[in-house]
Amino acid sequence: MSESQFFDILRQCLWVATATSAPLLAVALVVGVAIGLLQALTAVQETTLTFVPKLGAMLAVFWVAMTFMSHSIVDFFVAGVLPLIERS
Repeated sequence: MSESQFFDILRQCLWVATATSAPLLAVALVVGVAIGLLQALTAVQETTLTFVPKLGAMLAVFWVAMTFMSHSIVDFFVAGVLPLIERS
């Protein structure tokens, strides 16, 4: 495997990792900001109030986006990594 192939696979791997984690991170950000705003408006400073809704929203989004995530990872390995391994 040449150096350029290695860096190309690494670039693709980072892109797949970013694309698969983006839905979960976006939901965590949106729910965290919404709960933080709600806490600031009502002066309720309960720590579990931020954790439980964020966890529930992330689990729901993970369940919905699970097929997209698994297809992205499988496509990356089948199209990008396996041909290079077979050639070696």
